[in-house]
Amino acid sequence: MKRVRSSTPADLPGERALIEEIRARAGAAPAWLPVGIGDDAAVVEGARGALEILTTDAIVEGIHFDRRVSTLADVGWKALAVNLSDIAAMGGTPRLALLSLGLPEAMSAAEVRELLDGFFALAGETRVTLAGGNITRSPGPLFVDVTVSGFARRRQVLTRGGARAGDALYVTGQVGAAAAGLGWSTGRPAEEPIDGIDACVERHRRPDPRVRVGALLGRNRAASACMDLSDGLADAVRQVAAASGLGAVVDGEALPIPDAARTWFQRRGVDPASAAAAGGDDYELLFAVPRRARGRLATVIRQARGVPITRVGELTADPRLILMNRGRPEQLPDGFVHF
Repeated sequence: MKRVRSSTPADLPGERALIEEIRARAGAAPAWLPVGIGDDAAVVEGARGALEILTTDAIVEGIHFDRRVSTLADVGWKALAVNLSDIAAMGGTPRLALLSLGLPEAMSAAEVRELLDGFFALAGETRVTLAGGNITRSPGPLFVDVTVSGFARRRQVLTRGGARAGDALYVTGQVGAAAAGLGWSTGRPAEEPIDGIDACVERHRRPDPRVRVGALLGRNRAASACMDLSDGLADAVRQVAAASGLGAVVDGEALPIPDAARTWFQRRGVDPASAAAAGGDDYELLFAVPRRARGRLATVIRQARGVPITRVGELTADPRLILMNRGRPEQLPDGFVHF
């Protein structure tokens, strides 16, 4: 963990004191991390017989989170979760994280500690070690940048490509929940309550990265391709299909949309299947399964500890991307794009 690059914000302790506080919260380093927080860089022993999987993602206030909706503990949790989801999509097991904070001048020590609460809560659940990072002052919004390293055996790594026509498409958990939860949270305060909408709000605030399922898919070699739903189901289908040189048909009736999300979409006058497919922030996994691997998928489902896995479509030789909605073919909607 490197030093703050300029004056410390608000009532934060000195830079060295803050680093020491973070190091104490990170706990004892595992044997494979001989040099961790406090030096210029971490020194890591690679997992024996495995490939390293690296990913990085930043979340920025006003773009990826709204502090009217999310607590700072939610922000810390989500900053790690979005990276763990990428490791899961590659069939890997996460191992270590680097954390970089861009702190606005007005941010207090209590607020930084709250953010760290969320980060370390998820790190503890997923057995991820904080190995270092950076702290700097931000003249603009709060940003949290996380890098995560994981590992997988060479033949267990999943990518977006590699699928073939006829492979079935499956998704973990539910889709559309996060989009509905965010929409509800930022909508009209006097709107009539929806039973179950709080769970959708929670999905936006604290996504549940499918770390175990992703690792199982890789170890069992059950999937021919995989991607996480950071920018929505429709975007993931497009990306997997493009990387594999295929098209796809998605069954809108099969999409696992929570009842509360379906109700919220209907109230807004939009079709639930299209809205759920287009909505981002679910951080579920979309993966393709060849017919010959259906038995392996059954093993994954048995070991997934209750995570729902739903067949939602099929990859096709026809390059079109179709959403079958109430018996009618429609063009698959676009997912979320930053610019």
